[in-house]
Amino acid sequence: MPHVPPMPSTRPRANTLMHEMAHMWFGDLVTMTWWDDLWLKESFADFMGTLGVDRATDWDTAWINFASKRKAWAYVQDQLPTTHPIVADIPDLEAAKQNFDGITYAKGASVLKQLVAYVGFDAFIAGSRQYFREHAFGNTSLQDLLKALSEASGRDLGDWARQWLQTSGISTIAADIVEDDGVMGAVMLEQEAVDPLTGRQELRPHRMRLGLYDADQTGALLRLESVEVDVAGPSTLVSGLAGKKRPALLLVNDDDLSYAKVRLDPVSEHTVRTSLDRIQDPMARALCWTALWDSARDGVTPAARYVSAVEQFAPAESGIGVLQNVLGNASSAIERFVPPRSRGGVRKDFLAVAARQLRASAPGSDAQLAWARTLADVSRHGDSELPLLRSILDGTTVVEGLTVDAELRWSLWQALAAHGEASQAELDRELEADKTASGKEGHALASAARPDTAVKAAAWDLAVNTTGLSNEILSATIAGFVTAPSDMLASYIEPYFECLERVWAERSIEIAGRIVRGLFPAAQDLAQGVDPDQHPVVLRTDDWLQHHPDAPRALLRIIIEQRSHLLRALTAQSANG
Repeated sequence: MPHVPPMPSTRPRANTLMHEMAHMWFGDLVTMTWWDDLWLKESFADFMGTLGVDRATDWDTAWINFASKRKAWAYVQDQLPTTHPIVADIPDLEAAKQNFDGITYAKGASVLKQLVAYVGFDAFIAGSRQYFREHAFGNTSLQDLLKALSEASGRDLGDWARQWLQTSGISTIAADIVEDDGVMGAVMLEQEAVDPLTGRQELRPHRMRLGLYDADQTGALLRLESVEVDVAGPSTLVSGLAGKKRPALLLVNDDDLSYAKVRLDPVSEHTVRTSLDRIQDPMARALCWTALWDSARDGVTPAARYVSAVEQFAPAESGIGVLQNVLGNASSAIERFVPPRSRGGVRKDFLAVAARQLRASAPGSDAQLAWARTLADVSRHGDSELPLLRSILDGTTVVEGLTVDAELRWSLWQALAAHGEASQAELDRELEADKTASGKEGHALASAARPDTAVKAAAWDLAVNTTGLSNEILSATIAGFVTAPSDMLASYIEPYFECLERVWAERSIEIAGRIVRGLFPAAQDLAQGVDPDQHPVVLRTDDWLQHHPDAPRALLRIIIEQRSHLLRALTAQSANG
């Protein structure tokens, strides 16, 4: 019988199954003594789950998807003022629940991947086995694991653990290259690593690779050589590169062994922005996408340039996980980071590309569906492709190979509803044809998205003042409510801050968290000449925090994080302007 490759849509399920199977060892056979070592359970399961998919299944993109999606979650979390060390201080169960986050899962798993590179895979496996033999059916702490790994590797991991597990924040590494007539001289790796909690530089050791990529006779960018280096301190000389030809792309952290943001040097950035689709190695391509996104998100380069890169190179991206990620990033860049005066034009151009790729993608492919969903999602905010969306819904336009299933239909309806192009009666008729749980969620979002002040008032009341909505219907209602121009929702800013303590006191932590996080007035624009930290919503948030220092820690954490996300977006708008 011929081999049938697994369907891409089942890959996340395989990762989840492997993650949960790993808990048979990390969490069941051996369990942490207290929640401050939660990472001994979840980080290991995240790492081993990805490793299992990579080593024991037919999928060969597990680590690529981890790098572009899972790790991105950690990068976002680790730059918030509420970040915490992997080995965290957990005083109570409420704090424990809050730490099931991107640090405990994805950063911890990323740091474990770095640990494997640091001590070697064989030593890591041997140490882990010894750890389980010694502590089977017992409880452990960080020191128990370090002892086993140190004995297996012959390396004292005390300093490594302090620098990686007991500090916060993310390192940023950039290559400073001196060259003469196309030949490299001194190549320095510059490291910056500010702990957001202490403000101190926490310069970590990194075992990483540098990939040297150049074009072959066909123009394809291939890795011709790689150099391994131990990065330590603020500057590290890479002596092995002296005298070598300057490559078109010098990729720091090639193969994604360490946990760090990478800044491309000017020559490498030019190569990526002109030839990203020519990079043949999918992991290298994913890392370049991440470098471009980090640069845009940090306001180092204009967000519109990231959107342009997606327009130019995403159509050729073969990895569906990476494609979905960069399309989502482009949507976020348009709505949050691009300055308001240029947003409409950037969005219209992007929607035109999405519509074109919907037709150009291979019929029935995952890429075609990704472009269709992106077209629908971005059209919630822009109306240039609404006629196409309506014609797909009513069947007058048929895109070869595209299955317009219930989920996609609801996405199309939501875009039309957000612009007042779908009546409540039409949405109700669609619900009659799809009374599933997901259909009810789609209907709730579309209904609340309609740009009518009475609709918004009703959605607000349902979310904040009633208790009859299920978790998912509540989230859908909130998502529909916030799908609106910021001026339509301006009158809800003050009621939001006024209801916070009541909502937190009256609802479960799960429901309250969805309300507080979802209704925060995040979609704000920066007026010309205004500093980001002087934006009225930032100031109102600061005022609430100042006058509620004794609010529950979990509530404070959400508000602080939402403020940080807003300030980052406004800062990017300011830098782009």
